[in-house]
Amino acid sequence: MADSKSSSSRTTHSPDIDPWRAVADFAPYLRIAHQIPGRVRLKLDAAALDMPALREVSGERLKTALASVRGVHDIALNLLARSCVVAYDNGTIPDAAWPDLLAGRRTPAAATLLDLLAAAASPRATRATRRKEKTS
Repeated sequence: MADSKSSSSRTTHSPDIDPWRAVADFAPYLRIAHQIPGRVRLKLDAAALDMPALREVSGERLKTALASVRGVHDIALNLLARSCVVAYDNGTIPDAAWPDLLAGRRTPAAATLLDLLAAAASPRATRATRRKEKTS
């Protein structure tokens, strides 16, 4: 995570990982810096940089993983500022999903976002995205 440029690659989802647990482990290091309908700016706490799982994630992998989520239109990633702006369709991803998910609230909005994240990380979605990237 050395540069501040945006990037792209794929991640995979293990069926053995509870998505709620994965988010719960990472959520204490994320906060919403700003949100308006259809756009959220997430900030990453510097302490998260000590997490081994985070050190393995490149900016490219992170951006691609987020961009592959249905309803996400654009990702602006600034690694030096530890900031990520996500532009999304709030008809697909409810605006309440971001704060609810990060707070660990198991609301319908948070469940919607979590389901979209899990679907994007599935091996089938990963293969389809790779085929799409190769043809473009």
